[in-house]
Amino acid sequence: MRSFTCMPLKKNQRYEVTVPGSKSITNRALLLGALGSGRTVLKGVLFSDDSRVFMQALKEIGFYVDIQEEEKKVAIEGLGGKIPGDGTLERRVYVGSAGTAARFLTAMLALSGGRFLVESSEQMKTRPMKPLLLALEELGAEFEYLEESYAFPFRILGRSQEIPASLEKIPRVDLNIDQSSQFLSALLLSSVMCGGGLRIRLTGTRSAKAYVNISMKMMEEFGCEVEQTGEDTYMVLPGQQYRAREYQVEPDVSASCYFYAIAAVTESEVKVKHVHSSTTQGDIRFLEVLQQMGCRQREEEDGIVIAGAPLKGIHVDMGDFSDQTMTLAAIAPFADGDTVIDGVGHIRGQESDRIRGIVTELGRMGIQCEERQDGLTIHPGDIHPAVIRTYEDHRMAMAFAVTGCRAEGIVIDDPECCSKTFENYFEVLTSLDLTTNIKE
Repeated sequence: MRSFTCMPLKKNQRYEVTVPGSKSITNRALLLGALGSGRTVLKGVLFSDDSRVFMQALKEIGFYVDIQEEEKKVAIEGLGGKIPGDGTLERRVYVGSAGTAARFLTAMLALSGGRFLVESSEQMKTRPMKPLLLALEELGAEFEYLEESYAFPFRILGRSQEIPASLEKIPRVDLNIDQSSQFLSALLLSSVMCGGGLRIRLTGTRSAKAYVNISMKMMEEFGCEVEQTGEDTYMVLPGQQYRAREYQVEPDVSASCYFYAIAAVTESEVKVKHVHSSTTQGDIRFLEVLQQMGCRQREEEDGIVIAGAPLKGIHVDMGDFSDQTMTLAAIAPFADGDTVIDGVGHIRGQESDRIRGIVTELGRMGIQCEERQDGLTIHPGDIHPAVIRTYEDHRMAMAFAVTGCRAEGIVIDDPECCSKTFENYFEVLTSLDLTTNIKE
């Protein structure tokens, strides 16, 4: 087992950081390229465990994928919304622990009409899939579940219906996204395979759709429009097709937020290069949280700068940018009052039970918390030295390393879990003159 020992950074410094490409945009672009008509070239691609699983899965399906990792470039030959082969032979596809790959590829394969054996890691077997699979069954896809119902692994046996294109007969499906907005993105992105278009009506209570907006924007950039005919109703008209194109992937705002949080706790200035307020990535809202806590923000030509300051407690609903829940939790003990986080009950079903993980690990550091089903309250206090468990969850590791940039004695267990999205994260921390000791 490897560990990463943190030592605090000096205060009142200035740092510039470059982060990898966005995981969310990379995975959407890979799918859109595969469903496009012709050769799509992606630049600035994130190379991580998740994206490599996605690329390998596309190869297993039969797509031509040219990977140039040093140049952060990938080329994909799309077949105009079709899957390679005639669909009669079963092909094995492995989605690992990658939630986006698991949901996006399942929708694409189920709507293709082909036969596939889809397998995952043990972790992914426990993550929510049922609402998406129910919607795909409603659209005619047939599944054989090999262990638990509505969970990996399963066979896709084909699709029993092909609906002709007609404005009067656009199929409608109900969908609940309370556990993950990826279910909606998965259906929208692959809707061009439905033949007769698609209407989706949301049935749950969760309104968090920041990542859905990314999907819709990218669909439009690749030539396919989504009409939002009501607050919870989406329609993709028949006859649309994605165009092959060259596409630049934005830097990952989720990754940038850890460095902006470092600015907050060390009262320093941090610029993350090429991140701008015009991004569609929902985690940019974390910068608003930092400003409410007392930090200052300015935008320069080559990136956004956050200047840290003594932190105030805050009450915030993070339902629409919940990946930053751990980041806020990691800096909350240094605030002058309680930090209350609401609207994040769904993160219990992600790579780990993230609410329980936050409360447990802050407790190891001597910080008092109250846990609720959909959130938590964190009280300020003095950090005690502790070894932080990460639960094979990259965001737990990256977030609590931020705590170690201010407090003595924080050790991150299993730092290599960051390879899921940001494999050289701790090297970038080291480049900030953070004293580290990585050991077996």
